[in-house]
Amino acid sequence: MGMAEQTVERRQLGLALARLRDEAGKSQLEAGRAINRSAGRISQVEHGKGTLAEDELIRLLDFYDVRGEERRTILALGTASRKRVKPRGYLDVLPQPFQRLAELQAAAEVINWYECGVLPGLLQSPNYIRALLGSADSIFWEASAEETGQRIDFRLGQQRKVLESTSAKAINLVFTEDSLQHVVGGPSVMRGQVLHLLQMMEEHPALDVRVVPNGVPDNPALGGGLVVLDFVDGTPVAFVSTLYGPYTYYHQPADTEPMRRIFKRVHELALNADDTRSLLVGML
Repeated sequence: MGMAEQTVERRQLGLALARLRDEAGKSQLEAGRAINRSAGRISQVEHGKGTLAEDELIRLLDFYDVRGEERRTILALGTASRKRVKPRGYLDVLPQPFQRLAELQAAAEVINWYECGVLPGLLQSPNYIRALLGSADSIFWEASAEETGQRIDFRLGQQRKVLESTSAKAINLVFTEDSLQHVVGGPSVMRGQVLHLLQMMEEHPALDVRVVPNGVPDNPALGGGLVVLDFVDGTPVAFVSTLYGPYTYYHQPADTEPMRRIFKRVHELALNADDTRSLLVGML
């Protein structure tokens, strides 16, 4: 089987298999031997450029000792990755979607992220996250302090996974000024969030943080948010922010190119990094 087209499903499958292999303490050579494949083939699959037959994937999961829901999820991803006819968008309805989102972001070489009315997740302070997710408890899910806590822990873990990634990356984050004017958790939380932003801009040189002022006319992305992920080894992946429900991922140029143009435009409309810093200091 030759090199396969790189799709969202194949990239998600590959990242998940690479993580499971690391957790199992196995090398690509050992994994290949377990299913009578080469280490090169395992590398192709882990980079989203190859697929495995169902029986090969089953043997590999046995080798990694993967059970339960995660095993079922990986097998479902394997089925999706083998489909030859690809829809324009891939709707991720499998369990643990945020795990796959975090893995995609951590693997990306460039993250272009825009939000309107709310701060991008990578910039949110712990108290902002607690207040934001706390307000969703009993509305977006049944009232559950345990689930809310798990979601908070995951969001913080996602930030660490991306910001502390060993791979070099550029992270361009743009958001509208009103994102800092909507009160989440109270004035003290919002003041802490502004201080958190200033601290992150100092501590993480890869971060390029910019604000689109309220008075700027003709913002083509009012009321929405989007993320475009570029990878060193192939096809970009993009998705739009959703208020509720699963993410829809896009990898075809007919979708990713317009989203690139949207991000480029809001980046042009935003204050530069120095003026953004001045705006934040003034808000204190």
